[in-house]
Amino acid sequence: MNTINTLGPNTPRIALIGECMIELQQRADGSLQQSFGGDTLNTAVYLSRELGEGGTVDYVTALGDDSFSDAMCRSWASENIGLDRVQRLPGRLPGLYCIQTDAAGERRFLYWRNEAAVRSCFTTPAAEPILAALPDYDVLYFSGITLAVLGEQGRQKLLETLIEARQRDARIVFDNNYRPRLWASLEEARAAYRSVLPYVDLALLTVDDEQALFHFSDSDAVFDAYELIGTPEVVLKRGAEACLIRCGGESFEVPAQKVERVVDTTAAGDSFSAAYLASRLKGAARWRPPRRGIGWRARSFKFREH
Repeated sequence: MNTINTLGPNTPRIALIGECMIELQQRADGSLQQSFGGDTLNTAVYLSRELGEGGTVDYVTALGDDSFSDAMCRSWASENIGLDRVQRLPGRLPGLYCIQTDAAGERRFLYWRNEAAVRSCFTTPAAEPILAALPDYDVLYFSGITLAVLGEQGRQKLLETLIEARQRDARIVFDNNYRPRLWASLEEARAAYRSVLPYVDLALLTVDDEQALFHFSDSDAVFDAYELIGTPEVVLKRGAEACLIRCGGESFEVPAQKVERVVDTTAAGDSFSAAYLASRLKGAARWRPPRRGIGWRARSFKFREH
């Protein structure tokens, strides 16, 4: 695997955009354990841990001025996540969700998020300098959940930011994370996804979400669609089956490692995304599966000096 010997002035700056919520985890005895979570925030934490001093990770969101929001910020700071792009909106609150886990480790989510502060993340006057700063990052990362919670006006602001960031040679990373209950209709979700996908450099996809959203018949249909869009690098997660990757016109698969006893699948996809992105940011320009090496496009992640 090709790596960069020293990042030096090329240390990447990454901004992850999305929502963190108050998380309640239901235990077997019915009691609740409180923590914090959200797809892009989970990825930010894992990415910060993986990169260490080899990169800077900022989180972009909006919170309230309550004690839960204070605790979130303290927790993020302890993980070396930058808070400069976090808005604190007076009188607002974070969203809340509860995780119920069955005997097989699969999860059921209950949400209270309609009035969450993040819904105003890109529509307040305080958002303007944040939006202006985002195109100067090396990598912008967001998800399908980000698209849903920002609302129509916020999505338009995000799209404008992605276009400008691309013009400044930033790389755009997108995790599809489709959650039907967050959208008014399938058509609204499809339109939102299609508006941003032409600007994505790395698509981190889950086959079930792609089939639910776009009704693709199989993995080949997913890759064909993204090839038409022009996405340079596509990673397709398929649960217990091998992960499929297509980049630079070449394809290969990475076998899944079987876990005998699944306790909880929470954040499994988010941690995968963080580990994959971290390896690319560290300079992994070539993946070498057994007996075969597949080349990557070197341009996928090129960093500017800051």
